[in-house]
Amino acid sequence: MAARSHVVVGLVGRRVAAFELGVVHEVFAMPRPDYVDPPYEFRLVGAFGSPIPVNAGDWSVSTPWGLEALADADTVVVATWPDFHLPTPLEILETLRAVHARGGRVMSVCSGSFLLAEAGLLDGRKATTHWMFADEMIRRFPKVDVNPDVLFVDAGDGLFTSAGTAAGIDLGLHIIRLDHGAEVANYVARRMVVPPQRDGGQAQFVTDPVPLAPCEDRMAATLEWAIEQLHRPLRVEDLARRALQSPRTFARRFRAVTGTTPAQWLTRQRVIQAQRLLETSDLPVEVVAQRCGFGSGTALRAHFRRVAGTSPLAYRRAFQCPEAKEEACAAAS
Repeated sequence: MAARSHVVVGLVGRRVAAFELGVVHEVFAMPRPDYVDPPYEFRLVGAFGSPIPVNAGDWSVSTPWGLEALADADTVVVATWPDFHLPTPLEILETLRAVHARGGRVMSVCSGSFLLAEAGLLDGRKATTHWMFADEMIRRFPKVDVNPDVLFVDAGDGLFTSAGTAAGIDLGLHIIRLDHGAEVANYVARRMVVPPQRDGGQAQFVTDPVPLAPCEDRMAATLEWAIEQLHRPLRVEDLARRALQSPRTFARRFRAVTGTTPAQWLTRQRVIQAQRLLETSDLPVEVVAQRCGFGSGTALRAHFRRVAGTSPLAYRRAFQCPEAKEEACAAAS
């Protein structure tokens, strides 16, 4: 019996932002049978009917789906909510609450977080939105812990919010990583020609841009080198020496470029590498820890749980590819 497809609903309002809707469609509607099985089943829902005008354009999109399509949705993505300054009809709010109440996942892109907040789903939780709207969200929804300096927030309990425009890609890849593992998320990122996981947050895009200079090429080369050296102990001094900078200058420019510290970046890269080894091999956790530079299984477990929200063994059970499982079974028999 074929497994049921995961139903993803893209929910849009009186108007739709073409790029944000395109991001949601690219992540969840494009067929990738070699990697995502069962596939996502995507539905576009116009909360106020169809056709739906596109922002800043003289064209529109049409869909046969209405709010009733959320009845069996596993994930609802609010792809912006342009009229967030207007009251939302109670029917829409109650439909969104019902999805979450029965265990469905609800996420937003850019101003879509205002709809989640208006429905009361973000009360007492962390959330984000586009930095331009953060102050208004803080003012209107004081029960929401708004963080305008991150690309997305996984608040737990099936609630996710992302910042403006391209941050929807980051959140979409995070969702794929949760559903199908790091290897599949990396594949989708390669197809989209984007980084599989960006560190940092909106602050790096809001402040004055770092001017392009030869040192930027050195920084990129240094990061590539570091990823190849994750099995080794790496210090800030090692990275700074590779970038031909003093440790203090390197740490400052590193944060300006990535939005995080060298230590935090290295830890995340090591966890990502551990995810891939757990998915694609039957190596013991201790060996995975050594190959990723954690030194011990205990250190790997602590960092892995903090970053990935689960244990290495539980992650392996959920996402190990069939070929690796067959090899593990053959070795044990």
